[in-house]
Amino acid sequence: MSRIIPPGGAPRKLALAQLTNSVGDGAYYVCSALYFSRIVGLSPTAIGAALTLGWALGAVAGVPLGHLADRRGPRGTAVLMSLVTGAAVASFLFVRSYPAFLVAVCVYACAQCGLAAARQALLAALVEPGRRTETRAHLQSTVNAGLALGAALGGVALQLDTEAAYLAAFALDALSFVAAGWLLLRLPAPARTAAAAELLPGGRRLAVLRDRPYAVVSLLNMVMLLYMPLLSVVLPLWIVQRTEAPGWTVSALLVVNTVSVVLFQVRIASRVRGLGSASRSVRQAGLVLLLACLVFASSSLGTSAWAAGALLLAAAVVQVLGEMLLGAGSWEIGFDLAPADKQGQYQGFYGAGTAVARLVGPLLLTTLILSWGFSGWLVLGGLFLTAGTAMGPAVRRASARRGGDPAAPGAVPRPAPGAGAGAAAH
Repeated sequence: MSRIIPPGGAPRKLALAQLTNSVGDGAYYVCSALYFSRIVGLSPTAIGAALTLGWALGAVAGVPLGHLADRRGPRGTAVLMSLVTGAAVASFLFVRSYPAFLVAVCVYACAQCGLAAARQALLAALVEPGRRTETRAHLQSTVNAGLALGAALGGVALQLDTEAAYLAAFALDALSFVAAGWLLLRLPAPARTAAAAELLPGGRRLAVLRDRPYAVVSLLNMVMLLYMPLLSVVLPLWIVQRTEAPGWTVSALLVVNTVSVVLFQVRIASRVRGLGSASRSVRQAGLVLLLACLVFASSSLGTSAWAAGALLLAAAVVQVLGEMLLGAGSWEIGFDLAPADKQGQYQGFYGAGTAVARLVGPLLLTTLILSWGFSGWLVLGGLFLTAGTAMGPAVRRASARRGGDPAAPGAVPRPAPGAGAGAAAH
């Protein structure tokens, strides 16, 4: 565990909080679809429509909720959003009608997006600029480990296949958010800057909405995030419909992805030491994800189950490398280009890419890849390569507008590994 949770101080408490609620989330993700369809009695179309609306609202709500974190403090906002998320999950225990389900899903998605923005702002406030990406990598590794453990617990509920088992998984998730809120409350409250404390006139509050260079960077990042539905939605369908690989390959791909992030994300993130290296990391991610798409596409050409499975596993290894390169570069860019006193609203805007990828990614990618086959994979890979290549110029423009040096690692130079006071924390 010490490899994925940074020891001591605020980073460790942040990691423990995210580990706690990610265990509950893992159980929820595994059980939710079957619970809502088999126990509540909702159709897959109704569930999909509610989730689409919920994440659409969440993508919009992230910015004002992030602004709330800037105005009222990220710790208090993160605690509040954690409790609201827990309450939304707890409401699923009692929901038995579609209108109530729709309301609960919308509250859940908005609170999740607000929580993500507030936690990012809290990390930015408590961790020096030179160590934010490294800390974020620790958090990502921790989240993956928690999701894997939670998924195993959710698997027990699926095996039992009873209403009581599903309710227990949902209750675990609700309690995990309450526990995470308590852990966040134990963090020190960051001092607000004078600019953040000012009550600005209406139109000036959400400055991120007028920051066009940052919007371009966020859009490119959103395109790169289209990799997210691959493992959970697209590849299971691709494997069944277009390859000879056995069904268990789906689970193997998920294991490869989760274990790789836990073991290697921090190491890869240590290579990013400023906007220049962050842009290179995203550019490399675009190239690597293109290669992954080519190997995934080739799995349909396998003449045997063994050959198709081997190609899929090889592609999964390449894909997770691209995912980790993207994460390391993207986190540095998102933090470093945001004004110090507006991290909440900027992180809410930047993080909307995740909600949009969840919203449009499944339909877009299933249509593209399952309908077009090999050529669909080529188009997707071309999107990754184009967005990754364009990130460097976009970052330089945004940094110039901010008045910074795109080759510099932020306002505070990043210490070399093993050097400086920060090394003692590792």
